[in-house]
Amino acid sequence: MADILKEIIKKTKEDLVKRKKEYPEEWLGRSLAFNPFIPRDVEGALRATNENPYRIIAEIKKASPSKGVIREDFDPMTIGQAYENGGADALSILTEPHWFQGSREYLGMVRRYVSTPLLRKDFIIDKYQILEALVFGADYILLIAKALSRKELKELIEYAHHLGLEVLVEIHDKADLVKAIFAGANIIGINHRNLETFKMDMELSHKLIPLIPNSKIIVAESGIQEHETIVELSKAGADAFLVGEHFMRQDDITAAIYELKYGKRYNSQEA
Repeated sequence: MADILKEIIKKTKEDLVKRKKEYPEEWLGRSLAFNPFIPRDVEGALRATNENPYRIIAEIKKASPSKGVIREDFDPMTIGQAYENGGADALSILTEPHWFQGSREYLGMVRRYVSTPLLRKDFIIDKYQILEALVFGADYILLIAKALSRKELKELIEYAHHLGLEVLVEIHDKADLVKAIFAGANIIGINHRNLETFKMDMELSHKLIPLIPNSKIIVAESGIQEHETIVELSKAGADAFLVGEHFMRQDDITAAIYELKYGKRYNSQEA
């Protein structure tokens, strides 16, 4: 496991000890009786169809470990609305506070203003975080195969499904893929970014997609900036495309997502 991943997970465990004291799991569970958020149809939003072959998961992300602050002018609600207006099929919201400057609060804030499913993108290693995701308004969660054992991954997927949440399992190599399939992942995300070097391998999807069972939803992640890349990855078998940094650096987010998805200039009259 990459050093940065170990460091983030160590800090995540420390934060969890504090949060569990402040808001015990029993308290979180009881709050579900008053929870206004019913999980939305994630598979329907992410599975490619003839009518909508390029499903976009647009990411709300202020910073990253490798790039620092990506977007100074950061308003999650405005960004979420701009994404939906541009044609996003789902959103991904970074909730990790230290390296990505995210917050769980962003989930509820954005959910009130958009109708697309929301991913809680974080370093989830504990059932408590999955319960939090549901309470704060997520429809699906990210689990990183490299950060979990087979047994842990399987247990967390089953718990999420028990709560009505879907799971995006992120993989970086063939060993991760074997782990994800064993654990029962329905949605598999192939991250082109190497966790150790942060370098991109845009051929990774082409290498791993042929090994994935046909029934799975496949998400290509990282390094996607052009419509041609999406078309190429779609031909290889990808259903959806998770894009964050590219959008976060644009002045007109709505136009950027529209142009990436449809391959033509944005016209507010047509959108």
